[in-house]
Amino acid sequence: MSKTAKKRHSPVSSSDNGVDLKRKRLRNSTDDYDEDDNIANKQPRMTLLKPACFAHTPESDREKARWDFYPITIDAAKAGNHGPRPVRVYADGIFDLFHAGHARALMQAKNVLPNVYLIVGVCSDDLTRKNKGNTVMNEWERYESVRHCRYVDEVVRDAPWVLDAEFMEEHRIDFVAHDDLPYTSAGHDDVYKDIKAAGKFVATQRTEGISTSDIIARLVRDYDKYVRRNLSRGYSPKDLNVSYINEKRFQFHERVDSVRKKVHSVKSKSKELVSNIEDKGMELIQKWQEKSGEIVGSFLDLFGREGSFNQIIQTSKDRLKLAISPPASPSRSSDGDEDNYPSGSGVGASRYSDSDDHDHDDEHNGDEEEEAEEEREEEEI
Repeated sequence: MSKTAKKRHSPVSSSDNGVDLKRKRLRNSTDDYDEDDNIANKQPRMTLLKPACFAHTPESDREKARWDFYPITIDAAKAGNHGPRPVRVYADGIFDLFHAGHARALMQAKNVLPNVYLIVGVCSDDLTRKNKGNTVMNEWERYESVRHCRYVDEVVRDAPWVLDAEFMEEHRIDFVAHDDLPYTSAGHDDVYKDIKAAGKFVATQRTEGISTSDIIARLVRDYDKYVRRNLSRGYSPKDLNVSYINEKRFQFHERVDSVRKKVHSVKSKSKELVSNIEDKGMELIQKWQEKSGEIVGSFLDLFGREGSFNQIIQTSKDRLKLAISPPASPSRSSDGDEDNYPSGSGVGASRYSDSDDHDHDDEHNGDEEEEAEEEREEEEI
């Protein structure tokens, strides 16, 4: 046995971890892979440049030729005490309508043990129809879906429904990964029963809430909606296996939905417009309230009881009174006139008496005229 072979058989210490094993794997791969593989090996592990290989291809054969295979126990695999070669884990299934539940199951299988080389078996159309029923995707579509999943290293086409020792040896499989629930099919209580008994089974967890059957149930439940969707995208009724009557019914419903969407759009825009108007109205009212206080204050300052306008009117009235009724003039009577008549004379006394009465009447009449003039002025103002 060569030195290299002895080194490959020798177990590694418990201090080695998955990172060291991956680095050894990359170092050992440089001598066996071609130029394209070397380019791939130089890339970070998180970056993938091409899909997984198929079984029984040169790339798959080179991977198996790189290692000397020997039995690995589950405890040694979990502890990483099995030498530098990766643990070959196998997972199988139909993988119809490949979805997140499938991807998460393969992710768990890839990480169930340190340093895993994940092989995924995909059953053919004939075998699936025989044991389970029709599929939506054909086998080529399902093969391609799986081999483009980032966790997969190799894909086995036309995988068997029940695994046997010959298949395990052919593909150098160390362990089989699947959820732990019994899988009843093809006359078996559990198709993984023998694998579990041999200690070659590692369990994964199902992702609740999503499965191929759930997706198909959604399509069946909303059948009308998806038929109308595809008709509107250019598919013919013949492509969708739709009768003439159903075609017209779907087209009618499509027009009704279109009108409803337009009405809903108009309603939404109207509500938005009304909301904007209300906002603008409240803003205008607020501004008007602020300005109205200033306007009322200015009006009162001008026309109020003590306002400038009343003061102007009062001043005008005072000036008008002075113009109409000037102050009384001094009396023109002289002492000489009085001397012309004797003090006791009736003539003199009568003259002065008549003059006084006349002046009194003139004054009284002048006061009345002045009051009447003031009333007319006030009425005119």
